[in-house]
Amino acid sequence: MLETPGQGQTALPFLFFPPPDQIDSNEQNSKFQTKPVRSFGIEVLTKKSMHVKALILLIAGHLVTDINTGGVPAYLPFIKDFLNLSYTMTASIVLVFNVTSSVIQPIFGFFSDRWSAKWLLPAGCFIASLGMALIGFGPSYAWVLFFSAFSGLGQASYHPEGFKTVNLLSGQRKASAMSIFLVGGNLGFAIGPLMATLVFKHFGLKGSFWFIFPGLIMTAIFLVTIPHWNIKEIVSTSREKNPANPGSFQQGFFPMTMLLLAVTIRSATRLSLLTFIPFYFINLLNQDPIIGGKYLSTFLLAGTAGTLFGGPVADRVGYKKTVLFTLGITLIFLYLFYYTKGAWSLLYFGVAGFVLISSNAITMAMGQSFMPNNLGMASGLVLGLAMGVGGIVTTVLGWVADHWGLDVTMHIIFILPLLAFLVVLFIPYPPKFQAGVPASSPTPSCESNPSLSA
Repeated sequence: MLETPGQGQTALPFLFFPPPDQIDSNEQNSKFQTKPVRSFGIEVLTKKSMHVKALILLIAGHLVTDINTGGVPAYLPFIKDFLNLSYTMTASIVLVFNVTSSVIQPIFGFFSDRWSAKWLLPAGCFIASLGMALIGFGPSYAWVLFFSAFSGLGQASYHPEGFKTVNLLSGQRKASAMSIFLVGGNLGFAIGPLMATLVFKHFGLKGSFWFIFPGLIMTAIFLVTIPHWNIKEIVSTSREKNPANPGSFQQGFFPMTMLLLAVTIRSATRLSLLTFIPFYFINLLNQDPIIGGKYLSTFLLAGTAGTLFGGPVADRVGYKKTVLFTLGITLIFLYLFYYTKGAWSLLYFGVAGFVLISSNAITMAMGQSFMPNNLGMASGLVLGLAMGVGGIVTTVLGWVADHWGLDVTMHIIFILPLLAFLVVLFIPYPPKFQAGVPASSPTPSCESNPSLSA
Protein backbone atom coordinates (compact mmCIF):
# COMPACT_ATOMS: atom_id res chain seq x y z
CA MET A 1 0.00 0.00 0.00
CA LEU A 2 1.31 3.37 -1.02
CA GLU A 3 2.09 5.72 1.85
CA THR A 4 1.12 9.34 1.72
CA PRO A 5 3.06 12.14 3.40
CA GLY A 6 2.65 11.99 7.14
CA GLN A 7 1.92 8.22 7.21
CA GLY A 8 5.30 7.02 8.30
CA GLN A 9 7.19 8.32 5.31
CA THR A 10 10.76 9.33 6.03
CA ALA A 11 11.45 12.95 5.23
CA LEU A 12 14.63 14.88 4.91
CA PRO A 13 14.91 17.45 7.71
CA PHE A 14 13.81 20.98 7.01
CA LEU A 15 17.14 22.20 8.42
CA PHE A 16 16.72 25.99 8.45
CA PHE A 17 14.11 26.20 5.70
CA PRO A 18 10.38 26.78 6.25
CA PRO A 19 8.01 23.80 6.26
CA PRO A 20 5.62 23.31 3.31
CA ASP A 21 2.76 25.14 5.01
CA GLN A 22 4.87 28.33 5.08
CA ILE A 23 5.87 28.25 1.42
CA ASP A 24 4.60 30.97 -0.90
CA SER A 25 0.88 30.65 -1.48
CA ASN A 26 1.29 30.91 -5.27
CA GLU A 27 3.30 27.71 -5.26
CA GLN A 28 0.87 25.93 -2.96
CA ASN A 29 -2.16 26.87 -5.02
CA SER A 30 -0.70 25.43 -8.21
CA LYS A 31 -2.43 22.31 -9.51
CA PHE A 32 0.02 19.70 -10.55
CA GLN A 33 -0.70 16.91 -12.98
CA THR A 34 1.19 14.22 -11.14
CA LYS A 35 0.30 11.15 -9.13
CA PRO A 36 2.27 9.07 -6.66
CA VAL A 37 4.06 6.31 -8.54
CA ARG A 38 4.89 2.94 -6.99
CA SER A 39 8.37 2.02 -8.18
CA PHE A 40 11.31 0.15 -6.68
CA GLY A 41 9.13 -0.64 -3.66
CA ILE A 42 8.76 2.98 -2.52
CA GLU A 43 6.86 6.12 -3.38
CA VAL A 44 8.50 7.99 -6.22
CA LEU A 45 6.85 11.38 -6.37
CA THR A 46 4.11 13.59 -5.09
CA LYS A 47 4.20 17.36 -5.03
CA LYS A 48 4.31 17.43 -1.21
CA SER A 49 6.73 14.56 -0.63
CA MET A 50 10.29 13.53 -1.30
CA HIS A 51 11.56 10.30 -2.75
CA VAL A 52 14.07 9.94 0.06
CA LYS A 53 15.83 6.78 -1.12
CA ALA A 54 16.36 8.10 -4.63
CA LEU A 55 17.61 11.40 -3.19
CA ILE A 56 20.10 9.51 -1.04
CA LEU A 57 21.43 7.76 -4.15
CA LEU A 58 21.74 11.07 -5.98
CA ILE A 59 23.56 12.61 -3.02
CA ALA A 60 25.90 9.60 -2.87
CA GLY A 61 26.57 9.95 -6.59
CA HIS A 62 27.31 13.64 -6.11
CA LEU A 63 29.76 12.78 -3.32
CA VAL A 64 31.55 10.16 -5.44
CA THR A 65 31.73 12.45 -8.48
CA ASP A 66 33.16 15.37 -6.53
CA ILE A 67 35.78 13.25 -4.77
CA ASN A 68 37.61 13.51 -8.07
CA THR A 69 37.14 17.29 -8.17
CA GLY A 70 38.96 17.57 -4.87
CA GLY A 71 41.55 14.99 -5.85
CA VAL A 72 42.86 16.72 -8.97
CA PRO A 73 44.40 19.82 -7.28
CA ALA A 74 45.85 17.74 -4.43
CA TYR A 75 47.62 15.46 -6.92
CA LEU A 76 49.28 18.33 -8.80
CA PRO A 77 52.44 18.65 -6.63
CA PHE A 78 53.26 15.00 -7.24
CA ILE A 79 52.67 15.31 -10.99
CA LYS A 80 54.72 18.52 -11.08
CA ASP A 81 57.73 16.81 -9.53
CA PHE A 82 57.39 13.69 -11.69
CA LEU A 83 57.12 15.58 -15.00
CA ASN A 84 59.27 18.55 -13.91
CA LEU A 85 56.53 21.06 -14.74
CA SER A 86 56.52 24.80 -14.13
CA TYR A 87 53.86 26.41 -11.95
CA THR A 88 52.19 27.79 -15.06
CA MET A 89 51.95 24.35 -16.66
CA THR A 90 50.69 22.86 -13.40
CA ALA A 91 48.02 25.53 -12.98
CA SER A 92 46.98 24.93 -16.61
CA ILE A 93 45.90 21.43 -15.58
CA VAL A 94 43.38 23.07 -13.24
CA LEU A 95 42.28 25.36 -16.06
CA VAL A 96 41.63 22.46 -18.44
CA PHE A 97 39.76 20.57 -15.74
CA ASN A 98 37.58 23.58 -14.92
CA VAL A 99 36.80 24.34 -18.56
CA THR A 100 35.51 20.82 -19.16
CA SER A 101 33.80 20.49 -15.77
CA SER A 102 32.23 23.97 -15.52
CA VAL A 103 32.12 26.01 -18.71
CA ILE A 104 30.42 23.32 -20.80
CA GLN A 105 27.84 22.40 -18.16
CA PRO A 106 25.14 24.47 -19.90
CA ILE A 107 25.54 22.22 -22.96
CA PHE A 108 24.72 19.12 -20.93
CA GLY A 109 21.93 21.05 -19.23
CA PHE A 110 20.51 21.93 -22.66
CA PHE A 111 20.25 18.26 -23.64
CA SER A 112 19.07 17.22 -20.18
CA ASP A 113 16.18 19.70 -20.32
CA ARG A 114 14.99 18.46 -23.71
CA TRP A 115 15.46 14.71 -23.54
CA SER A 116 15.42 12.05 -20.86
CA ALA A 117 19.07 11.72 -19.90
CA LYS A 118 19.18 9.71 -16.69
CA TRP A 119 22.04 7.74 -18.24
CA LEU A 120 24.20 10.80 -17.54
CA LEU A 121 24.13 9.93 -13.83
CA PRO A 122 26.07 6.63 -14.03
CA ALA A 123 28.11 7.88 -16.98
CA GLY A 124 29.14 11.02 -15.10
CA CYS A 125 30.25 9.08 -12.01
CA PHE A 126 32.25 6.59 -14.07
CA ILE A 127 33.93 9.10 -16.41
CA ALA A 128 34.91 11.46 -13.58
CA SER A 129 36.43 8.58 -11.59
CA LEU A 130 38.16 7.00 -14.58
CA GLY A 131 39.85 10.24 -15.59
CA MET A 132 41.15 10.82 -12.07
CA ALA A 133 42.26 7.18 -11.76
CA LEU A 134 44.38 7.49 -14.90
CA ILE A 135 45.92 10.88 -14.12
CA GLY A 136 48.80 9.24 -12.22
CA PHE A 137 49.59 7.04 -15.23
CA GLY A 138 50.03 9.94 -17.66
CA PRO A 139 53.49 9.50 -19.23
CA SER A 140 53.57 13.10 -20.45
CA TYR A 141 52.07 16.51 -19.81
CA ALA A 142 49.70 16.12 -22.75
CA TRP A 143 48.31 12.86 -21.35
CA VAL A 144 47.78 14.44 -17.92
CA LEU A 145 45.85 17.28 -19.58
CA PHE A 146 43.75 14.72 -21.48
CA PHE A 147 42.90 12.69 -18.36
CA SER A 148 42.05 15.89 -16.45
CA ALA A 149 39.74 17.02 -19.25
CA PHE A 150 38.16 13.56 -19.39
CA SER A 151 37.44 13.62 -15.66
CA GLY A 152 35.98 17.10 -16.04
CA LEU A 153 33.53 15.83 -18.66
CA GLY A 154 32.19 13.42 -16.06
CA GLN A 155 31.65 16.32 -13.68
CA ALA A 156 29.87 18.38 -16.35
CA SER A 157 27.55 15.53 -17.34
CA TYR A 158 26.49 14.51 -13.82
CA HIS A 159 25.55 17.86 -12.30
CA PRO A 160 22.81 19.21 -14.64
CA GLU A 161 20.94 15.89 -14.70
CA GLY A 162 21.48 15.45 -10.96
CA PHE A 163 20.07 18.87 -10.07
CA LYS A 164 17.12 18.39 -12.45
CA THR A 165 16.26 14.99 -10.96
CA VAL A 166 16.52 16.31 -7.41
CA ASN A 167 14.13 19.09 -8.38
CA LEU A 168 11.61 16.57 -9.73
CA LEU A 169 11.87 14.38 -6.64
CA SER A 170 11.80 17.04 -3.95
CA GLY A 171 8.20 18.22 -4.05
CA GLN A 172 7.71 21.49 -2.18
CA ARG A 173 10.85 20.93 -0.09
CA LYS A 174 13.19 21.95 -2.88
CA ALA A 175 15.41 24.13 -0.70
CA SER A 176 16.01 21.29 1.78
CA ALA A 177 16.69 18.75 -0.98
CA MET A 178 19.01 21.04 -2.93
CA SER A 179 20.93 21.96 0.21
CA ILE A 180 21.60 18.36 1.15
CA PHE A 181 22.42 17.45 -2.45
CA LEU A 182 25.00 20.24 -2.44
CA VAL A 183 26.40 19.00 0.88
CA GLY A 184 27.02 15.60 -0.72
CA GLY A 185 29.19 17.26 -3.35
CA ASN A 186 31.01 19.37 -0.79
CA LEU A 187 31.79 16.30 1.30
CA GLY A 188 33.22 14.57 -1.75
CA PHE A 189 35.23 17.66 -2.59
CA ALA A 190 36.63 17.63 0.96
CA ILE A 191 37.44 13.90 0.93
CA GLY A 192 39.28 14.13 -2.40
CA PRO A 193 42.46 15.90 -1.20
CA LEU A 194 42.85 13.62 1.80
CA MET A 195 42.34 10.53 -0.33
CA ALA A 196 44.83 11.81 -2.92
CA THR A 197 47.58 12.36 -0.38
CA LEU A 198 46.94 9.02 1.33
CA VAL A 199 47.06 6.92 -1.85
CA PHE A 200 50.19 8.72 -3.03
CA LYS A 201 51.91 8.19 0.30
CA HIS A 202 51.21 4.44 0.26
CA PHE A 203 51.20 3.60 -3.47
CA GLY A 204 53.03 6.40 -5.23
CA LEU A 205 51.86 8.31 -8.28
CA LYS A 206 49.96 5.35 -9.71
CA GLY A 207 47.94 5.13 -6.52
CA SER A 208 45.48 7.41 -8.32
CA PHE A 209 43.95 4.18 -9.66
CA TRP A 210 42.16 3.79 -6.31
CA PHE A 211 39.83 6.60 -7.36
CA ILE A 212 38.14 4.23 -9.82
CA PHE A 213 36.60 2.03 -7.15
CA PRO A 214 34.07 4.49 -5.64
CA GLY A 215 33.04 5.35 -9.20
CA LEU A 216 32.57 1.72 -10.18
CA ILE A 217 30.45 1.00 -7.11
CA MET A 218 28.23 4.04 -7.61
CA THR A 219 27.89 3.38 -11.34
CA ALA A 220 26.74 -0.18 -10.64
CA ILE A 221 24.18 1.04 -8.11
CA PHE A 222 22.79 3.57 -10.58
CA LEU A 223 22.59 0.99 -13.39
CA VAL A 224 20.62 -1.38 -11.16
CA THR A 225 18.22 1.17 -9.66
CA ILE A 226 17.65 3.83 -12.34
CA PRO A 227 15.57 1.56 -14.65
CA HIS A 228 13.05 1.34 -11.80
CA TRP A 229 12.76 5.10 -11.37
CA ASN A 230 9.53 6.29 -12.95
CA ILE A 231 10.14 10.00 -12.75
CA LYS A 232 7.55 12.17 -14.46
CA GLU A 233 7.85 15.86 -15.25
CA ILE A 234 5.70 18.08 -13.02
CA VAL A 235 3.31 20.17 -15.09
CA SER A 236 1.40 23.03 -13.52
CA THR A 237 -1.98 23.66 -15.17
CA SER A 238 -2.46 26.93 -13.36
CA ARG A 239 0.98 28.39 -13.89
CA GLU A 240 1.21 31.02 -16.61
CA LYS A 241 4.45 32.36 -17.89
CA ASN A 242 4.90 35.90 -16.74
CA PRO A 243 5.17 38.41 -19.54
CA ALA A 244 8.66 39.73 -19.84
CA ASN A 245 9.28 43.22 -18.62
CA PRO A 246 10.78 45.04 -21.60
CA GLY A 247 13.24 46.86 -19.37
CA SER A 248 14.22 43.90 -17.21
CA PHE A 249 17.11 42.76 -19.41
CA GLN A 250 18.61 46.22 -19.73
CA GLN A 251 18.21 46.92 -16.02
CA GLY A 252 19.51 43.49 -15.05
CA PHE A 253 22.55 43.51 -17.34
CA PHE A 254 24.75 45.70 -15.15
CA PRO A 255 24.04 44.01 -11.78
CA MET A 256 24.31 40.54 -13.35
CA THR A 257 27.63 41.44 -14.96
CA MET A 258 28.95 42.75 -11.66
CA LEU A 259 27.71 39.65 -9.85
CA LEU A 260 29.43 37.36 -12.36
CA LEU A 261 32.65 39.32 -11.85
CA ALA A 262 32.38 38.91 -8.07
CA VAL A 263 31.62 35.18 -8.40
CA THR A 264 34.58 34.80 -10.76
CA ILE A 265 36.93 36.43 -8.24
CA ARG A 266 35.53 34.32 -5.40
CA SER A 267 35.93 31.20 -7.53
CA ALA A 268 39.50 32.19 -8.35
CA THR A 269 40.20 32.54 -4.62
CA ARG A 270 38.91 29.07 -3.83
CA LEU A 271 40.55 27.36 -6.82
CA SER A 272 43.86 29.12 -6.22
CA LEU A 273 43.90 28.08 -2.57
CA LEU A 274 43.19 24.49 -3.56
CA THR A 275 45.95 24.64 -6.17
CA PHE A 276 48.73 26.43 -4.27
CA ILE A 277 48.24 25.46 -0.63
CA PRO A 278 49.86 22.03 -1.22
CA PHE A 279 52.87 23.78 -2.82
CA TYR A 280 52.96 26.25 0.09
CA PHE A 281 53.41 23.46 2.63
CA ILE A 282 55.74 21.32 0.51
CA ASN A 283 57.98 23.94 -1.11
CA LEU A 284 57.98 26.86 1.35
CA LEU A 285 57.46 25.14 4.70
CA ASN A 286 59.14 21.83 3.75
CA GLN A 287 56.43 19.80 5.42
CA ASP A 288 54.90 16.40 4.69
CA PRO A 289 52.51 16.48 1.68
CA ILE A 290 49.77 15.01 3.86
CA ILE A 291 49.72 18.25 5.87
CA GLY A 292 48.56 20.18 2.82
CA GLY A 293 45.86 17.58 2.18
CA LYS A 294 44.67 17.95 5.78
CA TYR A 295 44.37 21.72 5.38
CA LEU A 296 42.46 21.41 2.11
CA SER A 297 40.05 18.87 3.58
CA THR A 298 39.47 21.10 6.63
CA PHE A 299 38.85 24.08 4.34
CA LEU A 300 36.31 22.17 2.26
CA LEU A 301 34.56 20.42 5.16
CA ALA A 302 34.13 23.78 6.86
CA GLY A 303 32.76 25.11 3.57
CA THR A 304 30.20 22.30 3.60
CA ALA A 305 28.96 23.49 6.97
CA GLY A 306 28.97 27.06 5.71
CA THR A 307 26.71 26.05 2.83
CA LEU A 308 24.00 25.00 5.29
CA PHE A 309 24.21 28.24 7.28
CA GLY A 310 24.70 30.84 4.55
CA GLY A 311 21.20 30.83 3.04
CA PRO A 312 19.22 30.97 6.32
CA VAL A 313 21.43 33.76 7.67
CA ALA A 314 20.94 35.73 4.44
CA ASP A 315 17.16 35.33 4.75
CA ARG A 316 17.35 37.09 8.10
CA VAL A 317 19.84 39.90 7.49
CA GLY A 318 19.75 40.30 3.69
CA TYR A 319 21.57 38.75 0.75
CA LYS A 320 23.93 41.56 -0.16
CA LYS A 321 24.88 42.25 3.46
CA THR A 322 25.68 38.59 4.04
CA VAL A 323 27.84 38.30 0.92
CA LEU A 324 29.74 41.47 1.83
CA PHE A 325 30.33 40.23 5.37
CA THR A 326 31.60 36.81 4.27
CA LEU A 327 33.98 38.25 1.68
CA GLY A 328 35.30 40.84 4.10
CA ILE A 329 36.15 38.47 6.94
CA THR A 330 37.60 35.85 4.56
CA LEU A 331 40.52 38.21 3.97
CA ILE A 332 41.10 38.51 7.74
CA PHE A 333 41.09 34.78 8.41
CA LEU A 334 43.36 33.99 5.47
CA TYR A 335 46.00 36.33 6.88
CA LEU A 336 45.50 34.90 10.37
CA PHE A 337 46.16 31.46 8.86
CA TYR A 338 49.30 32.75 7.15
CA TYR A 339 50.85 34.35 10.24
CA THR A 340 50.10 31.56 12.74
CA LYS A 341 51.20 27.95 13.11
CA GLY A 342 49.88 24.62 14.27
CA ALA A 343 46.29 24.17 15.42
CA TRP A 344 45.51 27.90 15.28
CA SER A 345 46.61 28.06 11.65
CA LEU A 346 44.38 25.10 10.78
CA LEU A 347 41.45 26.64 12.67
CA TYR A 348 41.75 29.98 10.88
CA PHE A 349 42.00 28.29 7.50
CA GLY A 350 38.87 26.28 8.25
CA VAL A 351 36.96 29.43 9.24
CA ALA A 352 38.08 31.06 5.99
CA GLY A 353 36.60 28.13 4.07
CA PHE A 354 33.38 28.33 6.10
CA VAL A 355 32.72 31.99 5.35
CA LEU A 356 34.00 32.02 1.76
CA ILE A 357 31.91 29.05 0.56
CA SER A 358 28.84 30.01 2.62
CA SER A 359 27.86 32.65 0.05
CA ASN A 360 27.54 30.20 -2.87
CA ALA A 361 23.79 29.69 -2.55
CA ILE A 362 23.20 33.40 -1.95
CA THR A 363 24.92 34.56 -5.13
CA MET A 364 22.96 31.97 -7.11
CA ALA A 365 19.70 33.35 -5.73
CA MET A 366 20.82 36.90 -6.54
CA GLY A 367 21.69 35.89 -10.09
CA GLN A 368 18.28 34.31 -10.63
CA SER A 369 16.57 37.45 -9.37
CA PHE A 370 18.44 39.49 -12.00
CA MET A 371 17.16 37.17 -14.78
CA PRO A 372 13.68 36.15 -13.55
CA ASN A 373 12.55 34.95 -16.99
CA ASN A 374 15.74 33.01 -17.73
CA LEU A 375 16.49 31.07 -14.56
CA GLY A 376 18.27 28.28 -16.42
CA MET A 377 20.56 30.72 -18.18
CA ALA A 378 21.25 32.52 -14.90
CA SER A 379 22.19 29.24 -13.24
CA GLY A 380 24.45 28.29 -16.12
CA LEU A 381 26.23 31.61 -16.05
CA VAL A 382 26.84 31.58 -12.29
CA LEU A 383 27.61 27.87 -11.97
CA GLY A 384 29.52 27.29 -15.18
CA LEU A 385 30.93 30.32 -16.91
CA ALA A 386 32.00 32.32 -13.85
CA MET A 387 33.66 29.29 -12.22
CA GLY A 388 35.46 28.39 -15.44
CA VAL A 389 36.84 31.90 -15.82
CA GLY A 390 38.02 31.62 -12.22
CA GLY A 391 40.20 28.74 -13.40
CA ILE A 392 41.85 31.08 -15.91
CA VAL A 393 42.83 33.41 -13.05
CA THR A 394 44.42 30.43 -11.30
CA THR A 395 46.53 29.79 -14.40
CA VAL A 396 47.66 33.42 -14.44
CA LEU A 397 48.69 33.06 -10.80
CA GLY A 398 50.77 30.06 -11.80
CA TRP A 399 52.69 32.37 -14.13
CA VAL A 400 53.12 34.80 -11.23
CA ALA A 401 54.51 31.99 -9.06
CA ASP A 402 57.04 31.12 -11.77
CA HIS A 403 58.30 34.69 -12.08
CA TRP A 404 57.91 36.24 -8.60
CA GLY A 405 57.66 33.26 -6.31
CA LEU A 406 55.01 31.38 -4.38
CA ASP A 407 55.02 33.80 -1.44
CA VAL A 408 53.95 36.72 -3.64
CA THR A 409 51.29 34.52 -5.21
CA MET A 410 49.81 33.64 -1.82
CA HIS A 411 49.43 37.32 -0.89
CA ILE A 412 47.65 38.03 -4.18
CA ILE A 413 45.24 35.18 -3.46
CA PHE A 414 44.53 36.57 0.01
CA ILE A 415 43.62 39.97 -1.46
CA LEU A 416 41.14 38.56 -4.02
CA PRO A 417 38.19 38.42 -1.55
CA LEU A 418 38.67 42.14 -0.93
CA LEU A 419 38.35 42.79 -4.68
CA ALA A 420 35.16 40.72 -4.77
CA PHE A 421 33.88 42.71 -1.77
CA LEU A 422 34.40 45.98 -3.65
CA VAL A 423 32.57 44.64 -6.70
CA VAL A 424 29.55 43.45 -4.67
CA LEU A 425 29.44 46.84 -2.95
CA PHE A 426 28.33 48.42 -6.25
CA ILE A 427 25.66 45.82 -7.12
CA PRO A 428 22.14 47.33 -6.84
CA TYR A 429 20.17 44.85 -4.77
CA PRO A 430 17.38 43.87 -4.34
CA PRO A 431 16.26 44.32 -7.96
CA LYS A 432 13.14 46.35 -8.69
CA PHE A 433 12.47 45.12 -12.18
CA GLN A 434 11.44 41.47 -11.90
CA ALA A 435 8.75 40.56 -14.35
CA GLY A 436 5.53 39.70 -12.65
CA VAL A 437 7.12 39.09 -9.26
CA PRO A 438 7.93 41.33 -6.32
CA ALA A 439 11.44 42.58 -5.79
CA SER A 440 11.91 40.59 -2.63
CA SER A 441 14.80 38.20 -2.33
CA PRO A 442 14.10 34.70 -3.60
CA THR A 443 14.73 31.65 -1.54
CA PRO A 444 18.38 30.70 -1.90
CA SER A 445 19.12 27.88 -4.26
CA CYS A 446 22.43 26.06 -4.10
CA GLU A 447 25.43 26.00 -6.39
CA SER A 448 27.28 22.82 -7.35
CA ASN A 449 30.82 22.17 -9.35
CA PRO A 450 32.98 22.34 -8.04
CA SER A 451 34.00 22.64 -9.72
CA LEU A 452 29.93 22.85 -7.57
CA SER A 453 31.40 25.57 -5.53
CA ALA A 454 32.64 28.85 -6.71
